[in-house]
Amino acid sequence: MKRIVVTLFFAAIILSPLAAQYDATSPIRVEVRNQYFNVISDGGSYDAETLCREMELRFDVYNRLFRFNPSALSGPLRVVAFTNKSAYDSYVTSKLGSTRDGAVYLHYSQPERRELVVNRGAPDEERMLAHQAFIQFFRAFIPYPPSWMREGFAIYFNTLKFDRDTRELRYEENLSWLETVKNLGTHQPSLESVFLADMNGMPEYFQPVSWAVVSFFLNSGGNGDYFRAITEAFMLLSPNNSAAENSQVVMERLTSWNTLERMRADYNNYVASRKTFAELIDLGQQAYNAKDLENAESYFLAALYQKPSHYAAYYYLGLLAYEEDNYDMADAYYRSALEYGADSALVKYALGINAATAGRNSEALAYLEEASYESPERYKERAESIIIRLK
Repeated sequence: MKRIVVTLFFAAIILSPLAAQYDATSPIRVEVRNQYFNVISDGGSYDAETLCREMELRFDVYNRLFRFNPSALSGPLRVVAFTNKSAYDSYVTSKLGSTRDGAVYLHYSQPERRELVVNRGAPDEERMLAHQAFIQFFRAFIPYPPSWMREGFAIYFNTLKFDRDTRELRYEENLSWLETVKNLGTHQPSLESVFLADMNGMPEYFQPVSWAVVSFFLNSGGNGDYFRAITEAFMLLSPNNSAAENSQVVMERLTSWNTLERMRADYNNYVASRKTFAELIDLGQQAYNAKDLENAESYFLAALYQKPSHYAAYYYLGLLAYEEDNYDMADAYYRSALEYGADSALVKYALGINAATAGRNSEALAYLEEASYESPERYKERAESIIIRLK
């Protein structure tokens, strides 16, 4: 267990850049330190400790991939959290001239001035904190990394979410840019232009394509050369290089085993092979309607893997389990669909049919009556005909 030190103090006497922002009426601010972070929050000790744990978990996830040496850090990474939006806006505006939604990482040449500033409870906090936390981590070791790596990996980790109840991280693959990238078709920027953006300027669609390139290197299936090349490239990044110099070094490493032409072909095949969540659900529905239950299950399971907290795959897997007379499994899938926000009346009707077929009449009656009550225009007539038979 890593040691955590908690300090309480009034903002009026903080010996830090925050001191000028508050007077004696400001809320008590709490400072929590651990091995990698120094977190300051006006949300109380629990909030500061929770954010400190989140940041430490994120650091560990990032560094399982990058393998940077923590001893290279000049000191703990600074995180400043505000629960008051006006205070957050004022602080960020004093640094940048305007505010930013959710969270922002402020980078300076002097490491002691660098900080991640977070607006706790803001609508965009979760996504922006995930994005900016990676950038803080990356630039702590490599102040000027290749831009495509910085943005691509930040987007890749956007969906690394922290559950404040369990105080653990969970990850769902971020495919929000997949449809955009696939729709670019032949208009995609060249890989070389993405790799060398710090030397030649940012091509159009730089961010989504940067994410797609990162996804390609990390998930290229049986071709381990690409994953090996990117992880070896991490070791060639230098904290003393400019972004342009690091970009050149990385590109030389990535193309030392694979030509740009071959890489482009493999990248295009990879993008074409990836399916969005919506595509997988649609393909599963088509297979289900065609009574191709085996392929339907494959598509729905792939969708579930992509988004384990979305209800759709659970509902359709429940239908498949029902078709295969696996009523207990169908019941479990339907209940999960309800838990993750599916149409309540729809799922309760399905649960009622499932229970009735399994011979659990009292349970079936309860579900069917609830479905009829919640959506009489859809289920009252159908449910009542079944209820009459069950009674």
